[in-house]
Amino acid sequence: MSEEYIAGRKPVMEALRAGSPVNKLYVAAGNRRGLEDLLSLAHARRIPVSEVTPAVLDKMAPDSGHQGVVAAMAARAYATLDQILAVAAEKGEPPFILMLDGLEDPRNLGAIIRTAEAAGAHGVIIPERRSVGLTPAAVKTSAGASEYLPVARVTNLNRTIEELKEKGLWIIGADMNGPDYRTVDFAGAVCLVIGSEGKGLSRMVREHCDFLAAIPMRGQVGSLNASVAAGLLIYEVLRKRDARKSAGQG
Repeated sequence: MSEEYIAGRKPVMEALRAGSPVNKLYVAAGNRRGLEDLLSLAHARRIPVSEVTPAVLDKMAPDSGHQGVVAAMAARAYATLDQILAVAAEKGEPPFILMLDGLEDPRNLGAIIRTAEAAGAHGVIIPERRSVGLTPAAVKTSAGASEYLPVARVTNLNRTIEELKEKGLWIIGADMNGPDYRTVDFAGAVCLVIGSEGKGLSRMVREHCDFLAAIPMRGQVGSLNASVAAGLLIYEVLRKRDARKSAGQG
């Protein structure tokens, strides 16, 4: 069975807490300070722990800042679209899904997953091709959120958009040619589509969206980082939903 590695104290701890299939832990020899809770949880789950040199950890998780601990896990299984929709149904909430069109930076993916999970989104959709996946860097940047928020990988975003429309979701794309995002109704069943760092939404995906929403830019910079833009829009969805709930209770 193939394995993948996640690195860093918080991502590894969240993987252990979430009951993820961790096969083995590797820690820096002679440097267990600050790892007591993590190692105790690993012991409780009967997960073997090996001490290795920092150089070995560097090779296992390059460029991910392992902080002296790496977990070897069974290769991650992506969720399905139906599983994401089931999460919303189980919570009795209108679906709130993020779709990422051609994102290339794993740290942006991880940051978006972290924000989406914190805001109560039900899942993230990414394409199989021309897009970053759940790499160790993405998992680490998510700070453990990737262990709780389902991520689906689909072969065709446009077909998936049409499937979501059939299930009653509005597809709203982040695009500078749309109206101010603060005027858009995000309160119902929504799939929020975020484009790539350099190109934004692809033409076909943009054309398949029901609506567009723009973040106004008042300064000299013409655009925001993809994860920052996603964060603004994610919390606008949450704000609009909370406002509708309050109005309904009143």
